[in-house]
Amino acid sequence: MSRGERAFDRDYRPLHGLYRDRENGWIFGVCAGIAEYLNVTAGLVRLVAFIALLVFFWPTVTVYLAATLLFRTKPLTWSGSCREYEFWRRHKSHGGWRHS
Repeated sequence: MSRGERAFDRDYRPLHGLYRDRENGWIFGVCAGIAEYLNVTAGLVRLVAFIALLVFFWPTVTVYLAATLLFRTKPLTWSGSCREYEFWRRHKSHGGWRHS
């Protein structure tokens, strides 16, 4: 493992608790966040939410909107390479782009 990769891994902290997963969500990411928290597929949680929406419309809408307001948004995950991470980290610390 190179020096840059170790620095990148050191900054990673696993998330705990419920989050709204905007990257994998459809509307507000509530179902995707619950699915990640429960370690099940998002499709299963969406199916349960849809059935609950058909049977108990207003309570389901109320709980979904409350969860949207109360759950924090999950921070974006980095899926690039360490070189890209270091490049953007350097430019971020210099206060922006400089024109030559």
